[in-house]
Amino acid sequence: MAASPDQFRGHARLPHFAAPLRYDLRLRPDLAACTFTGAAAIAVVVSAPTRFLVLNAAELDVDRASIRFQDLAPTDVAQFDEDEIMVISFDRELPFGEGVLTMDFTGTLNDQMRGFYRSKYVYNGESRNMAVTQFEAADARRCFPCWDDPAFKAKFKLTLEVPSDLVALSNMPVAKETVSGLTKTIYYEESPLMSTYLVAIVVGIFDYIESSTSEGTKVRVYTQVGKTNQGKFALDVAVKSLDLYKDYFATPYPLPKLDMIAIPDFSAGAMENYGLVTYRDTALLYDELLSSASNKQQVAITVAHELAHQWFGNLVTMEWWTHLWLNEGFASWVSYLAVESLFPEWNNWTQFLDETTSGLRLDALAESHPIEVEVNHASEIDAIFDSISYDKGASVIRMLQSYLGAECFQAQFLSDGSSGPGMWIVPVTACCGSYDAQKKFLLKDKMDKINIKEFSDSQSADGEKNQIIWIKLNIDQTGFYRVKYDDELAAGLVNAIKAKKLSLMDKIGIVEDSYALSVACKQTLTSLLRLLNAYNDESDYTVLSHVTSVCLSISKITVDATPDLNKDIKQLLINLLLPAVIKLGWDPKDGESHLDVMLRSLLLTALVRLGHNETINEGVRRFHIFFEDGKTSLLPPDTRKAAYLAVMRTVSTSSRSGFDALLKIYREASEPQEKSRVLGSLSSSPDQDIVLEALNFMFTDEVRNQDSFYILGGISLEGREIAWTWLKENWDHVLKTWKSSSLISDFIESIVPRFTSEEKAVEVTEFFAGQVKPSFERALKQSLERVRISARWIESIRSEPKLGQTVQELLQADA
Repeated sequence: MAASPDQFRGHARLPHFAAPLRYDLRLRPDLAACTFTGAAAIAVVVSAPTRFLVLNAAELDVDRASIRFQDLAPTDVAQFDEDEIMVISFDRELPFGEGVLTMDFTGTLNDQMRGFYRSKYVYNGESRNMAVTQFEAADARRCFPCWDDPAFKAKFKLTLEVPSDLVALSNMPVAKETVSGLTKTIYYEESPLMSTYLVAIVVGIFDYIESSTSEGTKVRVYTQVGKTNQGKFALDVAVKSLDLYKDYFATPYPLPKLDMIAIPDFSAGAMENYGLVTYRDTALLYDELLSSASNKQQVAITVAHELAHQWFGNLVTMEWWTHLWLNEGFASWVSYLAVESLFPEWNNWTQFLDETTSGLRLDALAESHPIEVEVNHASEIDAIFDSISYDKGASVIRMLQSYLGAECFQAQFLSDGSSGPGMWIVPVTACCGSYDAQKKFLLKDKMDKINIKEFSDSQSADGEKNQIIWIKLNIDQTGFYRVKYDDELAAGLVNAIKAKKLSLMDKIGIVEDSYALSVACKQTLTSLLRLLNAYNDESDYTVLSHVTSVCLSISKITVDATPDLNKDIKQLLINLLLPAVIKLGWDPKDGESHLDVMLRSLLLTALVRLGHNETINEGVRRFHIFFEDGKTSLLPPDTRKAAYLAVMRTVSTSSRSGFDALLKIYREASEPQEKSRVLGSLSSSPDQDIVLEALNFMFTDEVRNQDSFYILGGISLEGREIAWTWLKENWDHVLKTWKSSSLISDFIESIVPRFTSEEKAVEVTEFFAGQVKPSFERALKQSLERVRISARWIESIRSEPKLGQTVQELLQADA
């Protein structure tokens, strides 16, 4: 073995000659100074000859004089910042078997929402700090030196020294507590075996509500003081989910308690820490009066997802981040199973196709990645927490469940229209004329044939024999693949949609496949518009959520592709959605369904984005009444987003009262959902100067770093050029302020893909040349690919000879 610590540099993972068995950690956070001190005693087993101990440490000041392994003092301690490792060298080989490694260290409660960090909140009118941990994927090393790799499971015994008036939580229940003056010392029970990324600590002032599962496990929801009523819904979902999962997994919940807590500053949606699940406020809190129906649904899905991890991910853990998709994909899939059981009226499995669609759209990029992806550096891990790992992973699991374990094949579908190198076995399902006549088979080669007579309904609805009514492949969209029909088969499906012969899932699948094929230039926009016209009397939320998404995409692309036709195309799309809006109106109705409440919000927002003047004017009217009287029933939470967007469409530099009014609402709002609704509208003005002002508002202390994506996601098409200029001018500041991969990627993914020309793709490439980092490299490549895909789609649209004629025909048919 080489004598130098340098041999351990540049490796993705730590060596396995020594591994931790147990961590005894003592931490003392100073919330005023935003620092912490710590001491670690780690039981380590040495299993191969070595005179080194190699573990992870980042942004920690380790007291080298305090380091001991048994009675051995190190001869050298080297910290390699780029690899985030610490190499402890000794003058002799370490004895085989178990020994204890001890050391003292200090660190900073950072403001980066990773590691051991600080989050701001207001208590009794005074701004305070709470101490919070977020260790997934590789940030436990920012709190204490450790083997920060999911495979190195160990037991954890934590001790915290905190001010005596604060609440201090960790993964396990409190075993003992002592008080000395203004400080209390809390000793927690030892945990079962767990990975470092699941360790959690939260220190602050909180209230809680509690309940128990059928097995007696205590479940609590912690909130800021005075907000416990907003935790009741999540608490109910949690208790019921734990009972459901206990039976589903045939294994009891593994820990003696479960705490869930809302954190004001939180980079992700939630984190499944063992026994102490942390959430962004909006993902855990629900207020019957102030939250929307979609907020309620998102809370249920998020809670069910995180609690599924308590078994699948925490109890049983992936060996390395390569297998993240199985961890997240399964939790996503089973969360829908749980919510479908708890709220069957939400039609949740049909809404699951939102996940499938998201996964398919990202997977259609050449710069996508397999669900299992090699990870060569810790900085690369965050980038794979994406729609492939979550949504494609969940969809593949659903497909396998549906097909009893078959693996997936078709050539690879890419949005740029090319054929990728990948080939798979595809589990194909088909029905012909009726769902009573179905066939399943494995497509193993590039081409295969099936005899329709083997499974077709031999008689049509009007009694005419041997007439094929329609053929649908990929029944209920259980398969993770696209389907292209020839003109005759496509016409049959259009008739089936109009005749209401198809399931909701198949109606969604047909429009999503057709849209994807149009983007890939394998089908014309003309034919896509004709297909959309078949949905003109659709009233189901789950279907219309996909139809509106496709409509908005068409509206955006035709601004650049066919500006002369854009107004007429928008009117065509408005006509498609208007009948359902007229039925629903702006005002909620007694006894209406959860899905209709969400549909109203969806359609009103879409009509505003499409420029429907009547909807915009009504939204502005209701907003002004609401601004004067916040208790009016004219603008409940579910329709506020549409009204806020309507106001911003009328805002300009010379007429900015609506913008200022929204800022006033933002500043006075105490609920995170309301704040996010306002932020999501501020950058949607057609005036570039207002867009710039909204973007700069992100840099003020009034906007939490975690909430930047709301403003970024709302940027108007008219504001894309000023947003790109702003990003270039502020890129260094963005990199310094937003450290996590997902937050940095938001800036790129929200601005770059709004462009549609090869020239802009070249400009973006030139700007980032020489300064690309692993944390955002994948996001940049995918964004540039989307720009080029849009550019090719535009060229294809411009070459369609019958597009204008078809638009006029469809408009006349609507008249």
